[in-house]
Amino acid sequence: MSCITVERVLSNEARRDAVEIIEQVFKKEKKWISKAQGQLPKTLEETDTYSWFLAKVDDRPAGVLRLMYDPPLELPREYDVRLLPGVNIEKMKQEGRYVEIGRFMIKSEFRKNPRIALRLMRTATKEVIERDYTHFITDVFEGEPNSPLNFHTRVLGFEVIGKHLFGDLNCSSTRIILTLDIVKVYRRIRNSRSRVYGELTEGIRGILDRKLAAAGPRM
Repeated sequence: MSCITVERVLSNEARRDAVEIIEQVFKKEKKWISKAQGQLPKTLEETDTYSWFLAKVDDRPAGVLRLMYDPPLELPREYDVRLLPGVNIEKMKQEGRYVEIGRFMIKSEFRKNPRIALRLMRTATKEVIERDYTHFITDVFEGEPNSPLNFHTRVLGFEVIGKHLFGDLNCSSTRIILTLDIVKVYRRIRNSRSRVYGELTEGIRGILDRKLAAAGPRM
């Protein structure tokens, strides 16, 4: 079995590997950006705003994920956002602390191995809950080849809250806005014998159990 590792992008070597993945996936394959270098800051350090993670398979760069803490939940007017009925941004702010998942990509030759994405998500989830954040928010493109929409909704438990037509990537597809309540999903899957959920929660079940206990019984 291949050895999958995930590390925070802090070193120059890790940054080069991350840029290589972004170059291949977002620039050459998807054509969503014109330059890969500018996606990561030149000097990387632990901050309260961003975290970048790099996945490797047998020491080969395979995937990248970026977290942005406390993202603005109100997107710019020019994005043409359409929220689903009942979705209230002010209520979301009151009920949760959000982290945006962005630049989540796996190189084409590794996409048949779902463990890479699960390891990245597990590492991201561990950091998020250790910082006392409660929710993820992200966008995926509607109808885009290799779209992670099914993986996010059916496997991870993300919920659709709306759509918008425009964004910071050069793509004409509609963006689907997804959110995930981490404790709510864990409450649902914690007794599952699924290997996928086992992979997703391995090593972090203790802290998830504490968060679940603190949340109290489901309303």
